[in-house]
Amino acid sequence: MQLDKDQQRQDIEKFIRKMPSLSTTVGKVLEICSRTDASPNELNRVISLDPVLTGQVLKLINSAYYSLVAKVTSLTRAITMLGMNTVKNMALSTAVIKTASSVKKSKVLPTSKFWAHSIGVGACAKLLAIAGEVPVMEREEFFVAGLLHDLGKVPFGDEYSEVLTIARKEQAPLVEVERELMGIDHQQVGLMIAEKWKLNPSIKECIGGHHDISAADSEFQRQIAIVALANIYINIFDIGYAGDLFPTEEDVHTFLQYSGLEWEDYAGVRADVEREIEKAQIFLQV
Repeated sequence: MQLDKDQQRQDIEKFIRKMPSLSTTVGKVLEICSRTDASPNELNRVISLDPVLTGQVLKLINSAYYSLVAKVTSLTRAITMLGMNTVKNMALSTAVIKTASSVKKSKVLPTSKFWAHSIGVGACAKLLAIAGEVPVMEREEFFVAGLLHDLGKVPFGDEYSEVLTIARKEQAPLVEVERELMGIDHQQVGLMIAEKWKLNPSIKECIGGHHDISAADSEFQRQIAIVALANIYINIFDIGYAGDLFPTEEDVHTFLQYSGLEWEDYAGVRADVEREIEKAQIFLQV
């Protein structure tokens, strides 16, 4: 079946225009954290005006994901302990999951399996960042980038089943089949959503370049490579489902070069990845 590419793009663009924006509070959180002169007090003020978001942040910080010794009951303490960037990423992750899940267009990629895959990639990306000695305060950014890398698949409708069928039958890379049949791939669609939601540059680059790293901004290539490796890992071990079942060994070599990791580092996350994924399930429950 040949899909009408122009119609596909129009339908997707229309769908994205109708998608709800992230909440005003999350928008303000992103805005504050993008400023170099922002203070923890400002962030605290904005989040504390939103009781739901405050509750979500405190639930996350007290979960097994952060493994803190003592319970944290105040937002101020949460921001002091974890830093503004981590609290921003908490707020962003929960907002995106909630918003994207509420508009998921098709049952072709079941929501539960899609987010299981996404959580898996986020958790694996964070472990690879640790293996690559990424500074502690930056690791959460790798988790969020992994979590959101496939955001562009959300607007695809039932016609996407044709793409998945051909990719599986021909054991072909999913993005290539998307381009051939639909005239657009999930990276491009993800970038449209990232622009609408004003996501930060590193997350945008991971969403838009996790299959085409050579075209990405060099500043972000290492993070993209680590997210791409995590994506391949989660696909190989069949955790959740996002339709991309046939990564190539050549891709792994390419991404390893950009990431600065060795094969041993990549294989070494095996011992921890299931436990990390289990802890990260809290992001689907807040």
